[in-house]
Amino acid sequence: MCSGKLYLVATPIGNLGDMTYRAVEVLKSVDLIAAEDTRRAKKLMAHYEVSAHVISYHSHNEHKKTDELIEKLQSGTNIALVTDAGMPCVADPGFLIARAAIAVGIEPEIIPGVSATTFAVAAAGVPVDRFTFVGFLAPKSAKRQRQLNDLKEAGETAIIFESVHRINKLVSDIATVCGDEQAVVIIREATKLHEERIRMKAGDFVKQYKDKKWKGEFVVVLPRVSN
Repeated sequence: MCSGKLYLVATPIGNLGDMTYRAVEVLKSVDLIAAEDTRRAKKLMAHYEVSAHVISYHSHNEHKKTDELIEKLQSGTNIALVTDAGMPCVADPGFLIARAAIAVGIEPEIIPGVSATTFAVAAAGVPVDRFTFVGFLAPKSAKRQRQLNDLKEAGETAIIFESVHRINKLVSDIATVCGDEQAVVIIREATKLHEERIRMKAGDFVKQYKDKKWKGEFVVVLPRVSN
């Protein structure tokens, strides 16, 4: 029996209209969709009239589920992996199953699409001929400050993901490590109805938004962090 195909499918980061034609076709063609969040996946599937069976595959169960999915692939099942938003493997699950599939001779097929990282690079309006993508920094301030100092030493534009619960703490640490004058670009709710882009100095952000109760998801761009 021929092995099935494994597809790593990029999904919208907010606006459902950003799904590619090819991605929709793949989701409609597979036998099984492994989703980081089945509720979000089913919302996307309903929008595009996709009827494949869905199972959960996320950071808390991917070690256990990977072997199961590899067995299904080897038995001929076609599987698509989707995460909450954006490209699998980029600050999201995907690496484990991709590595396991390659190890048994199944080359994953990549279905590219929108990414919060490339969105931020284009939206920031700062030099990005070279940049460092770091995803989420450490949740504790001391380690986060050490990571920020490493970015400062590297001297390249940095792209950072952050949650609504820690955005103010992150920018405060940026001001501490890089100085109040360090420019930041804060992109909130990219592609969504209430998308917002804030461009200011880190120190000014801390003062202006210290009591702000945020909603949404954030990408922070540090333009050419330098000494």
